[in-house]
Amino acid sequence: MLSFLQRGGRVSSALHQVRAALQSAARLRSDKRGNVLVIFAVALPLMVGTLGLAVEGGSWYQTNRSLQNAADEAVVAAATNATSTYLTEAKAVTSQYGFTDGSGNVTVTASNAATCPGGATPCYSVTVTKKLPLMLMQAVGFTGNTTVSGKAAERLQVTAYATQQTSPREYCMLALAGSAPSTSAVDFLANGAPKADLGGCNIMSNASMNCNGHDLNAGYADAVGTSQDCGKIRDSNMSKVTDPYSSKASNIPSNSCSSYATTTITGSLALGTKNYCGGVKLGADVTLTGDNVIYIRDGSLDLNGHTLLTASGASAVIVFTGTNSSSISHIVTGKGTLDISSPTSGTWSGTAIYTDPTLKTNVDYSAAGNSPSWNISGLVYLPNANVTFSGAVGKGTNGNACFVMVFDKITINGTGSLFNQGGCAAQGLTPPSNPIGIRGRLVA
Repeated sequence: MLSFLQRGGRVSSALHQVRAALQSAARLRSDKRGNVLVIFAVALPLMVGTLGLAVEGGSWYQTNRSLQNAADEAVVAAATNATSTYLTEAKAVTSQYGFTDGSGNVTVTASNAATCPGGATPCYSVTVTKKLPLMLMQAVGFTGNTTVSGKAAERLQVTAYATQQTSPREYCMLALAGSAPSTSAVDFLANGAPKADLGGCNIMSNASMNCNGHDLNAGYADAVGTSQDCGKIRDSNMSKVTDPYSSKASNIPSNSCSSYATTTITGSLALGTKNYCGGVKLGADVTLTGDNVIYIRDGSLDLNGHTLLTASGASAVIVFTGTNSSSISHIVTGKGTLDISSPTSGTWSGTAIYTDPTLKTNVDYSAAGNSPSWNISGLVYLPNANVTFSGAVGKGTNGNACFVMVFDKITINGTGSLFNQGGCAAQGLTPPSNPIGIRGRLVA
């Protein structure tokens, strides 16, 4: 940053010239042979020069301060804007301070990829330059560092830097769009869903989203591509959200199965950590006590018209893993009710249903939340699933108001509803999020 004070060398030189001239005047004054007229003639330009230093130098100092204030406010506005119009934003702010780009010898430039003063990148920067024609200071030989219309002038220039502060925006529904060929693909779709109600939750697509006829009552509707008609507030061209849960797959034990068959369970059970080789089927209502981690390899969970419930103080996570095969499904199926609360701590904290991300075959849900009914507190992770969301998802009877679903793509019909937000911290789940710029901050 170049300031008026940094030009002390040239001003000091001018002062030196004034001091030498004054000393000469003093010698003349002590010479009895001189006369007052000669002394006055010599002293007059020196007095004018001294006055110039005081008046003009003070004016430069005040102008420099005003330039710095304008640059500071402009760069904060540019960083807050953080769009392709950041330069227009910056120039509008400097104009409010009386420094209009291209007028009155003022130039305003800006960058969104500047190196920050500490060496980090990127920073926003705004540089404001103003040329001031010289006036009285020329009397002492000060020639300035530029010209205006061919006449000597002094160029004052300041630069300010800012970064953009961010705040995480959390989502209760995230379309990973791993199968999308481009961001223009619509991987979050609603067609004529007048009764759908996502209860103000924020939704995100790593491709595009389109809601025909109803905004789903979602809060923010963000998309890497285009966000159209979904949500109360729609943001397109957002940053992609990286899958935050894929790393949990490393907790799935290696295959120890030698044969596969469907296992029927009933009654009150404390399964703990349980590996099933093949599917699991409810023969009657089942209540799980204690903390349960249920691994289902090469099979589905068939509720068979019954209820799977976690008791008060209990938890369960259902993990599907195994082989990609056209003959094997890896989903929760059958009429009935899935009423579970996830663990609130530990390896599977906040996770209710987890599908191994290596599974890509027979992982789709055709009536999620409807058949079977879902009362779930926690995360439903279906990274490669094409989901049709139909039912109303309530919280687990013995869990908190927290529901997050991650999938490849989704279609929401007229009755898809959920009202489970606000309790994810208590449920031990950190929802997926995007860092959203909220305001620029000056960098010294």
